[in-house]
Amino acid sequence: MNEAETRAELIDPLLAAAAWGVVEGSGGRRGKPLTADDVLAVRNTQLAVVETKPDTAPLSEGVAQAKDYAGKLQLRFTYASNGKGKGIYAIDMDSRE
Repeated sequence: MNEAETRAELIDPLLAAAAWGVVEGSGGRRGKPLTADDVLAVRNTQLAVVETKPDTAPLSEGVAQAKDYAGKLQLRFTYASNGKGKGIYAIDMDSRE
């Protein structure tokens, strides 16, 4: 699967199962360059970025991009995923490790 298919078929169902909703008009469209795949938000407060890569990519492939987006949005948490296996690489931007 390519990145868009991975997002639609693997990542979006995981987000829905975790009770993250979709903001009307935001799903299924790719944004301009340097636009995060998903931003998790509650009551208009952005909490974290989710960067999706194709299911054939290594889990860590989107880590640098996820960190870049989180830094630009000044968010503490970011995630990268290929939708497979353990499927989520979690990053705490405040971690000194």
